[in-house]
Amino acid sequence: MEQRYEFNKSLDTLTQEIIIMGSLVEKNITRAIDALANQSLEIMKEVIETENTIDQMELDIEKNCISLLATQQPMAKDLRKIGAALKIITDLERMGDYAENIAKVTKRIGDEELIKPLIDIPHMAQLTQGMVHYALDAYVKENKEQAYQLGENDDKVDHLHNQVFRELLVLMMENPSTINQATQLLFVSRSLERIADHATNIGERVIFLVSGERVKIND
Repeated sequence: MEQRYEFNKSLDTLTQEIIIMGSLVEKNITRAIDALANQSLEIMKEVIETENTIDQMELDIEKNCISLLATQQPMAKDLRKIGAALKIITDLERMGDYAENIAKVTKRIGDEELIKPLIDIPHMAQLTQGMVHYALDAYVKENKEQAYQLGENDDKVDHLHNQVFRELLVLMMENPSTINQATQLLFVSRSLERIADHATNIGERVIFLVSGERVKIND
């Protein structure tokens, strides 16, 4: 009984570490767009510093997972929980990379006047940040119905990405001088779309954790 208590305590700690890592990723998505919208190199540097912390957390959590696998030899759902954690931290780390890449666009654009008001891109960022939060909440609650609902917002992000792509393509065709900045903004939109994909990945991990089923939320 004592051994089981300690194991459960370790699993709870693992979950809390993932939530902390996820909250840093959420914050960085928002700050990356703030850096771009305000053309702030200071905020960009904050994003990069936080990404270093996220990278370290991935390594630390991975080490904890491997230790639990080696020392506890978990079976069934406990094994799936640790396996899901290993996959989730990889998704979170990749989201962090995308957020950092978005922030770095701030430096590449510099103090150029933005070629269009940032409306759809911040909306995409809000949706993707919400998806990360929702996916992690589903993980904590082990709620597969909630995980399935991530597909709806992923569709919305995809729609906005396509809209941004079309608008920027028109701008580039009408005015070739916008090509450099438009390309950078397309890169931002694509990065947000990829973050949303990773959030749906977490949803799929949750479904596997709860039911043992491997599914695709969005094909």
